[in-house]
Amino acid sequence: MNLPGPTLLGQAVLSGIFIGALYGLLGLGLSLTWGLLGQINLAHFALAFLGAYLTYHLATVGGLDPLVTFVLIAPGFFALGVAMQWLFARFRVSPLNSLLVTFGFTVIIETVIQAIWTADFRRLDSGYGDVKFRVGTLFVPLPELLTFCIAIALSLGAWALLRYTDIGRSMRAAAEDPPIAAAFGVDERRLAYLVSGGAAAVAGAAGLCLALSQTLAPSQIYAWIGVIFAVVMMGGPGRALGPLAAGIVIGVSEAVTMAVTAPSWAPVVSFSLLILLLIARPGKA
Repeated sequence: MNLPGPTLLGQAVLSGIFIGALYGLLGLGLSLTWGLLGQINLAHFALAFLGAYLTYHLATVGGLDPLVTFVLIAPGFFALGVAMQWLFARFRVSPLNSLLVTFGFTVIIETVIQAIWTADFRRLDSGYGDVKFRVGTLFVPLPELLTFCIAIALSLGAWALLRYTDIGRSMRAAAEDPPIAAAFGVDERRLAYLVSGGAAAVAGAAGLCLALSQTLAPSQIYAWIGVIFAVVMMGGPGRALGPLAAGIVIGVSEAVTMAVTAPSWAPVVSFSLLILLLIARPGKA
């Protein structure tokens, strides 16, 4: 094992922070629906990749700036989230069945992506990809910096909404004790639509960041599930800032591991951290 130099190690830590921010952004919507609605929504990953492909298509074919595409994608994804919640409420889907049903949605969305864009790898070529900032001996790519800023903004925004607004307090009350919340006039159904629609819109934002910094392929949907579940479990379902903090911890751990040993050891680190957390906090993780 060869220890990396200070520059390589610093660049690895920086890369870990950026990929960790993407982990946190991907986990934010899943954390909210899981903690506030009791739904384990696997379709969140498929929606993120659908958002990435829509960003790719609108930017390459439509000629739009990738950041502008989110203005078009977000309302549609919000509507998809509301429609999904309507189905769950209409047929009274249980938490376990939500896992199975949303896995079915994931397969359907993957099939649609593959039918439209094929299974070939695709990479968004934009002006953002060519921009890098130099900070001392380290390089900061603009797409990763944008991802970090978007993840911070959305996580802080969701945290502030849940903590300081009447709607946010009503959401937390409905999640903790629905009968008591309903007795005080909380409209649980309307709030559930807002949570599900907002989580789907966040998935669209994560898709934008995926398109900016990652190579896309439909089969990669499943490659992200394990680490994002670890992020949500470590950060705590229903918490807005937890996935971001856990994502950065896992991202830095993986990046340093890859710099010191080999890339194949990175998943071992993330899931070892999860196992240690479950052992140390079995009732809270």
